[in-house]
Amino acid sequence: MASVNPFNLSDSEEEAERRPNETVDTERSPSDGAPGPPPGNPFSPPADAEPPTLLLSSNRTSPSGEGISVSVAATSAMAGSAETRVSVDVIAAQLLRDQYILTALEFYTELLEAGRELPRLRDYFSNPGNFERQSGTPPAKDQVFGPGGPLNRAGSISTLDSLDFARYSDDGNRESDERVAVLEFELRKAKETIQALRANLTQAAESEVPSQERKNFKSSPEIQEPIRPLEKRALNFLVNEYLLKNEYKLSSITFSDENDDQDFELWDDVGLNIPKPPDLLQLYRNCGTPLPSPRDTVDVSVGVDFGDLPGNCIAQDPPKKPDLSQQQQTEVVQELEYQISLLNNEKQSLAEQIKKLQSEIQTLKRTVSSPPPATLDLGSQNTTNPSSSTTTNTSSTALLPVSCPQPPTDNGQYLDIRGVSEPETVLNSASTQNTSHPHPQSHSKLKSRPPVQFDQPNRKLSPAFLQALLSFCRMCSDSRLGAEVSRIADSEESVMLMLGRCLPHIVPNVLLAKREELIPLILCTACLHPEPKERDQLLHILFNLIKRPDDEQRQMILTGCVAFARHVGPTRVEAELLPQCWEQINHKYPERRLLVAESCGALAPYLPKEIRSSLVLSMLQQMLTEDKADMVREAVVKSLGIIMGYIDDPDKYSQGFELMLLSLGDPSERVVSAVHQVFIPAFAAWTTELGTLHTALIPSLLARIEKLLMQGEHGLDEHKLHVFLSALQSLIPPLFAVVLQNAPFTSRVKLHGDIPAIEVTRFPRPASPLQDVATIIGSREMLSALLLLYDHQLEHEGTTGWDSLLWVVNQLLPQLIEIVGRINVTSSTCVHEFSRFFWRFCRTFGKIFTNTKVKPQFQEILRLSEENVDVSAGNDILTKATVPIYATGVLTCYNQEEDRKLLVGFLEDVMTTLSLSHAPLDSLKASFVELGANPVYHELLLTVLWYGVVHTSALVRCTAARMFELVLRGMSEALVDRRAAPALITLCSGPEFSVRISTIPAFGTIMETVTQKELLERVKMQLASFLEDPQYQDQHSLHMEIIRTFGRVGPNAEPRFRDEFVLPHLHKLALANNSQTVESKRIDIATQLFEAYSALSCCFISEEVMVNHFLPGLRCLRADMEQLSPEHEVILSSMIKECEIKVENRGMADAQGSMSIASSLVGEDAKTKFLSKMGQLTTSGAMLANVFQRKK
Repeated sequence: MASVNPFNLSDSEEEAERRPNETVDTERSPSDGAPGPPPGNPFSPPADAEPPTLLLSSNRTSPSGEGISVSVAATSAMAGSAETRVSVDVIAAQLLRDQYILTALEFYTELLEAGRELPRLRDYFSNPGNFERQSGTPPAKDQVFGPGGPLNRAGSISTLDSLDFARYSDDGNRESDERVAVLEFELRKAKETIQALRANLTQAAESEVPSQERKNFKSSPEIQEPIRPLEKRALNFLVNEYLLKNEYKLSSITFSDENDDQDFELWDDVGLNIPKPPDLLQLYRNCGTPLPSPRDTVDVSVGVDFGDLPGNCIAQDPPKKPDLSQQQQTEVVQELEYQISLLNNEKQSLAEQIKKLQSEIQTLKRTVSSPPPATLDLGSQNTTNPSSSTTTNTSSTALLPVSCPQPPTDNGQYLDIRGVSEPETVLNSASTQNTSHPHPQSHSKLKSRPPVQFDQPNRKLSPAFLQALLSFCRMCSDSRLGAEVSRIADSEESVMLMLGRCLPHIVPNVLLAKREELIPLILCTACLHPEPKERDQLLHILFNLIKRPDDEQRQMILTGCVAFARHVGPTRVEAELLPQCWEQINHKYPERRLLVAESCGALAPYLPKEIRSSLVLSMLQQMLTEDKADMVREAVVKSLGIIMGYIDDPDKYSQGFELMLLSLGDPSERVVSAVHQVFIPAFAAWTTELGTLHTALIPSLLARIEKLLMQGEHGLDEHKLHVFLSALQSLIPPLFAVVLQNAPFTSRVKLHGDIPAIEVTRFPRPASPLQDVATIIGSREMLSALLLLYDHQLEHEGTTGWDSLLWVVNQLLPQLIEIVGRINVTSSTCVHEFSRFFWRFCRTFGKIFTNTKVKPQFQEILRLSEENVDVSAGNDILTKATVPIYATGVLTCYNQEEDRKLLVGFLEDVMTTLSLSHAPLDSLKASFVELGANPVYHELLLTVLWYGVVHTSALVRCTAARMFELVLRGMSEALVDRRAAPALITLCSGPEFSVRISTIPAFGTIMETVTQKELLERVKMQLASFLEDPQYQDQHSLHMEIIRTFGRVGPNAEPRFRDEFVLPHLHKLALANNSQTVESKRIDIATQLFEAYSALSCCFISEEVMVNHFLPGLRCLRADMEQLSPEHEVILSSMIKECEIKVENRGMADAQGSMSIASSLVGEDAKTKFLSKMGQLTTSGAMLANVFQRKK
């Protein structure tokens, strides 16, 4: 059918096809004895057909009580005779009368498609009132409603006359996007309506098999009841859940694909308002344990007839009338089944209580030689009570609780009234006797309390009659809750017992958002409950209280666990709390695993030390290596740090070291941060106590760094180097604390008197409080007193007898300086890491230590002098990373005038020495890059460069010109205009061409980063003089440098500068290169031009510049490449072709004018050919690859 049916509310067509049995039930009257439609009806649908109103009227029966179904009634109007033709209006009237709304709608839609319109149906579906819920108005006599009452009106669904049927026609005049939007809207509204109706329909689908048919199935076990859709979906969900829990993932995926109409992530998809059953494993374990029969419960006086059920009085109701509807029968059956399940639960609970009470009775018999006096008094004083004879039969009978009294002579037909008199008092006395030893005060108080007495009537009623009379009070003491209510706890232990019994039933019925309110109650009961099994259950409830606890809820649970641990001691913590952690170590929710990780650290102070260093450490190590959640591993690392603060087994040092390296190599930054903040400080504190911080821990890390440098001659693993060096950096504060605590002056420390405060900038900012030297020492006062003596000792008394400081000076520093000389100076990452390490090292150990111990060792190795650097003679230390690390890590620690002068002088000497020796400048470049990243040093660097600008040697001036390019990025425009640009122009005025050529990259950087027009014009004029002055026409190296600079800065420079200056001059250089006679120079220029044009092709180029300069330049370059490099020529031809197409289609492609030249290749074939040629090039570099990376 082509039209859209807005009233079709079924879940899916596939689900409708799976309900053959529901059709049979729908078409059968409650009085029919067997399923199936009446025979002989030619209009009855087959058994497997789906009626169109299945979901809205699945249980709808005829109100006439004549035993025919609605569908038969609807079709009987058409039966007649084969020759008689029934009018469509009669059919429509019958469908509406019998509430076959969806069938009538489909009928009406088919009539409309056939070109016929029925006024009756049109008026009905055009009236919204037909679909509104009627409130306060009884239904019409001939109107039949389903289980949900009258048909609810879906507010989001249009009535039929508001549907735009032209929207669904095939004329194609409407916009497709409008039609799609409308259809999507209607689909969304229909799905919302389906979800709203599912709650009502779930129960309807469950009750479609009538009670008579169920009886047939129960009476004939060989006949299996067909599975219903709801049962099938529930079983599918449980099977999929079992497969996932037991790691049958592929089977689960296949099973999900075969049931693609069901969402296995959501139980509510099975059916709303349906409680989730236990998993398959629990069902299997429980199915083989038969419950006690109802006859067994009568023996302990808990068998209850239906007449005693509270609030129902089903047994006392008159017999059901034969004209009850199927729905009413179903409701009665469901109510009875529900009562049966309640009774079974109560029966199990009472059986457990009987066992407990019997054990208590046996204990009392063993401990008490005679009955309590209160019990004997009650027996003598209450002899006038008609039921007293049943309370004093035996001692065991007298002590039974109210919930399971001795069966009276009425065979359990009436409630036992003894609960209101003697048994409660007797039970209280027994409870008092049971708790007399642990609670002597409570026992004496209860023993002195007189027994409760009640006035007895002066009547001669028989006990049976009086008991039967009181049974009409409607008390309920034979259920679990009734038993708890009917007896009041009279001691602390009985209160705990009651809480232990009630809490497991209370917790599931509390809102998830408020369950943390139960934590105090659960913990108190778990602490004081006498039964280990009940305590274990309560702690299990605590850890499973919230499905996915948030941060605040986890803190509450952890606070409770710590309070529990403080109260019960280490033995019970190990026996009761740790198993709960172990059970959830692999829980599917990360929040639960996070709770386990945090609880291991929180409980560490309260565990036995053997468990701390064995079981808990192993648990955390397993979670660190296996858990995939970053937040869980972060909590594990923090808990490991806490464990390291309490561990005292020296044999665990190696395991702690391996855990430190493992956690430092974690891919998550938050985990590594936790290592530096918590784990390393705690581990260092432990090694300090062991005396292995400077004898084992730090030497182990240095050995790993040296091994890494030896293995990385062809490629250093910078990540591992960062891991080891960061660990060393975090060990600087505890190392300095060791130096202070083992100093010769520690015995002279005086905390009283005027102790100056520590300067704020004395120490680097610690990553966490655990890395604060004051925290490690103990207090800021102690640290301040030690620092005064430390500085005085270094300045006046020396280091004699100071073993820890001598180890730092004589072993640690030389080894570090040797390592620094072996790292790659071109690796900015390594230089930066070591620079930061030495900076923190020098700032922590102080200025006096840096000036007297650190700087002399560097200066001795660097050997700054007037002699030239001779690499072959081994005098090449100035070309190593020692130079930038000494300059940026040691000389920048303090920023006073003498320190700045020392840094300037060192850089000037290095620049002069390297320039005059023709040595590589990598070490000087690394120093300028590291210092240039901080704007504080820009003025200082310009001072160093100005020294090179005015130097007499052209080599030094050339080096200074090249250094300008490194420091101009990030420099303020005012500083560039005031100091950098004049220095560069000064260099250009010199006689040496090499110096002038060296300034070109710096000028290009200014063009790329500066926006001040006057400064840009000055730079433009200087570059123009290089290109247009005749004296530079034959300067091949100058042209190479200019083309290289244009290719680097062109894409980022101002568009006007690029269009008016860069591209025209590139065109001129390409044209001039066609007439170059020296082939080597010609191919050098052509290669550089190719790189420059490749980079500039990513920019937007105006049509005028494209025609006048860009395309002519490419053609000139192609002429060179035809002779010199055919591979380049193919690529250039493609670029030229694309540019020509862009120019020809400029009028049509104005909206796409900003598109890059290289991002619009003609087709996949051209692109494939283009890229295949690119793969054959060896000189084009990575710049041309960016052309294609920009295309998305």
